[in-house]
Amino acid sequence: MLNESQIAVVGSGVMAEAMIKGLVGQGLLPAQRIIASGPRPERGAELAERYGIHVTADNVAAARGRDIVVLSVKPQILGEVLQELGAAVIRPEALVLSIVAGATIGRIVKAIDHRAIVRVMPNTPAQIGMGMSVWTATPETGEAQRAQARTILAALGEELYVDHEDYLDMATALSGTGPAYVFLVMEALIDAGVHLGFSRRVSEQLVMQTMRGALEFARASHRHPVELRNMVTSPGGTSAEALYQLEKGGLRTVISKAVWAAYQKSKFLGGLSHDR
Repeated sequence: MLNESQIAVVGSGVMAEAMIKGLVGQGLLPAQRIIASGPRPERGAELAERYGIHVTADNVAAARGRDIVVLSVKPQILGEVLQELGAAVIRPEALVLSIVAGATIGRIVKAIDHRAIVRVMPNTPAQIGMGMSVWTATPETGEAQRAQARTILAALGEELYVDHEDYLDMATALSGTGPAYVFLVMEALIDAGVHLGFSRRVSEQLVMQTMRGALEFARASHRHPVELRNMVTSPGGTSAEALYQLEKGGLRTVISKAVWAAYQKSKFLGGLSHDR
């Protein structure tokens, strides 16, 4: 689907590398058709050696004339980068794909006077090709360009298109921030295992495999979580007692409040980004 496309990745951080790794590793695009830009020469050399791509410290040189320009810089320097880029650098028919947290489509369009924009909310498991990317696109983004975006994001894991940018704030709270919730639950369970008397190494092994197995079982069974929970909850048993304490402690309410707080924060940060 990417055919003979030339891709520039502006920014060479962790998520940029995940995208490069997926594209090259899965044979979706030859390495010589990818160029990454970043301020640190040693980081560029590392990416060039690891994946065989072209690298530069010049964002303008990287983006000029490319078919697809990926924005993957830190939010606090996006304004400076957008000032460098624009109609004189980015081809009118090019696709601009942004994975910059909090950066609205409106802000990008206004800064670079370009209309074919895809905005993405990925998450950290993209680093191992197991990510969840939620994305949307401007009306001016053509079907071929949307197909290109799907191909690129599929290299990071699963992708889901939404028809309104507001859903990206929701995705930020649920799937973007989601790994942090899972890691906290993992940490709590591991600590509980240590409290019981397991070594930390053994407790980590038990918790990680249990969570992995539960997830894979849930995906394979295609059953509602309620059904799955009932399957392992015998009347008067250990699971029933543990679940009673979790419900008594307000676990559902706390999780719901946490996700809502993350959603409100995402909207607030997006508003600040739009005003800049």
